[in-house]
Amino acid sequence: MANAPAAGHALAILSYLARHAEPMPAAAIARDLRLPRSSVYHLLAVLVSEGFVAHLTDERRYGLGVASFELGSAYSRQAPLRRIARTLLARLVDETTHNAHLAVLHGRDVLYIIEDRAAGRPPLVTDVGVRLPAQLTASGLAMLAALPRQQVRALFPSGEAFVRRHATGIVSPGELRAALVDVRQRGYAIEEGSVTPGFASVAAAVRDHNGHSVAAVAVTFPASTVDGAERARLAAAAVHIAEELSRRLGFRQP
Repeated sequence: MANAPAAGHALAILSYLARHAEPMPAAAIARDLRLPRSSVYHLLAVLVSEGFVAHLTDERRYGLGVASFELGSAYSRQAPLRRIARTLLARLVDETTHNAHLAVLHGRDVLYIIEDRAAGRPPLVTDVGVRLPAQLTASGLAMLAALPRQQVRALFPSGEAFVRRHATGIVSPGELRAALVDVRQRGYAIEEGSVTPGFASVAAAVRDHNGHSVAAVAVTFPASTVDGAERARLAAAAVHIAEELSRRLGFRQP
């Protein structure tokens, strides 16, 4: 971008941060990109003010911010992801006989982009186009668990970032950290009553060719009629479909 060097440098910084799993110090960004340190600090200040970069003050490091995640989510919501996922979601509904949906992360929220309703099952709040607080949903927890911990901290820095719909749900950074540890160990996320009383969901993250979490596959069911063994079966089905979708997006297990 010879005619717009500042724009080119800003994009280079964003690309650099996207390639690193951990937030990076400004000095390392300037060194690796061979940019003047003063220019890097100026560009980082602009990117922070616009939400594309998050400044972790205590660590003196920088990572991608909410606006960058929103751009990524906007890309993942385009037709290719929907086309690939639609057939797989239909297969998941046939296998489980429960409603299934695909959601993407949109800042601190999840945005539902596909809902496939099983025959005879009631409509849910998780309809296409609905946004819900990510930490209250199985889909959101599955995606957050796949993000670097520093990015989660930037998204949810304090209790003020949390919203509750009903009497249950995560409302603090400590609760969120503990929940995400469970998700990582289990391999999928669980939610019960946080979105809709009487209903529960299981969800697994979908990864793109870079290994980044771009979506989540979930199954929702009446909590009182599905026992532990059946929930495990539904979770395994969601994980299988999420892994298949990830493979079709180019992700390869290390």
